Amino acid sequence: MAQAATNTQLDRYRETYREMVETDSSAATGSCTAVAQKVEARLLAAGYPRQAVEVILAPGFPKDGALVAQLPGTDTKAPAVLLLAHIDVVNANPADWKRDPFKLVEENGYFFGRGAIDDKAMASNLVDALVRYKEEGFKPRHTLKLALTCGEESGGRVKGAKWLLEHRPETLKAAFAINEGGSGYLDAAGKPTVFGVEAGQKVYQDFKLVATSPGAHSSRPGKDNVITRVSAALARLGAYQFPVQLNDVAKGFFGRSAALYEGQVRQDMAAIGAGTADAAAIARIADADPTWNARLRTTCSATTIDGGHARNALAQHVEVNVNCRIVPGPSIDAIRAAIVTALDDPSIAVSDNSPPPPPPVPTPLTREILGPIETVAARLWPGTPVIPALSTGATDGRFLTAAGIPTYGVTGMFVDPDGNGVHGLDERVRVKSLYDSRDFLYQLIKIYGAAR
Repeated sequence: MAQAATNTQLDRYRETYREMVETDSSAATGSCTAVAQKVEARLLAAGYPRQAVEVILAPGFPKDGALVAQLPGTDTKAPAVLLLAHIDVVNANPADWKRDPFKLVEENGYFFGRGAIDDKAMASNLVDALVRYKEEGFKPRHTLKLALTCGEESGGRVKGAKWLLEHRPETLKAAFAINEGGSGYLDAAGKPTVFGVEAGQKVYQDFKLVATSPGAHSSRPGKDNVITRVSAALARLGAYQFPVQLNDVAKGFFGRSAALYEGQVRQDMAAIGAGTADAAAIARIADADPTWNARLRTTCSATTIDGGHARNALAQHVEVNVNCRIVPGPSIDAIRAAIVTALDDPSIAVSDNSPPPPPPVPTPLTREILGPIETVAARLWPGTPVIPALSTGATDGRFLTAAGIPTYGVTGMFVDPDGNGVHGLDERVRVKSLYDSRDFLYQLIKIYGAAR
């Protein structure tokens, strides 16, 4: 009887996942609202009262709806736990895919489809957990809040998590949030090697560099060529390294990763983890892997350049975009000032080239957060090290953390070395990885919900 119930739950879960993937929620051709409404129907059918489930639309954005829901806790003084996922997906052109991106296909041990991982796997797992808790009569001490938002991938229309914080903050208020990110990694044989936990994110900021010159006929060049001048300054910026900032997350990442390596790398990582590394050890690690370097410091890179108006004339205007990923700590003003210093050319104006980001805030990695993760991971993947890391990219978690809701990327999802086509063609996830993630999040959230 128990096995039959388990099979029924799994069939229902697969249907929830299929429905999400097959409902196009890309900015170009789809609707997040359609996904939100289907989840709303599932939660209501599971017994959640109408007042506990809501589809919220930002005015003027009928296709960018969010779904919020909650399972009330028994202790009204205990802070809530927020479960966050985004339901919009990257645009997908069916003509480019081997399979229809908005049809869930199971093939050779994988599920294929746009959003199969990013982020409808997480969204489906969270919905499934809430349905199972309701079915079981589980009464958490802490209220469990669910927020499935739009705009994480679609960019400029509306950023749902940010909008909710500004207009419906009560829907997200919590002691902390569990979000996408923090994937586990498989080796070429499909064996788990590392269980990742995202504890904080670098902050995204673009800067615009502008330099001008009177220009001239290219047959009569003077000493000032604005393209040459900007090129020299960019070479200086490219050679500049921001100072190393070793917070607790960086120390945890390198300290725990050390056991995965041998020789000098192992020694250097262990020293960084212990906070005893000298400049030479840090330089060796930074030079060994661009991702390791990005976990140690802020990075800024010139990404686009536009200049000149004719092939037979010296340029009068050059504009460069510099993209920075900033570690928690320094202000945007401090980063801008460092860029000005590194360029070492007062003729180049430096200004912001993207909206001001949320302030970079460190995310505390406490035993109350990490302990349950380690406990459940050890049950499901014995011997696999749990390693925290600062994300070098960005998710909606940056808005929550800046608003005082520490947000952790922890999915229990293990991915292949090639990244599984996320944001690219033929996105896929191993069937076993998806089901394991479902089990992991169900157990983890239950621990958080019952915590004293």
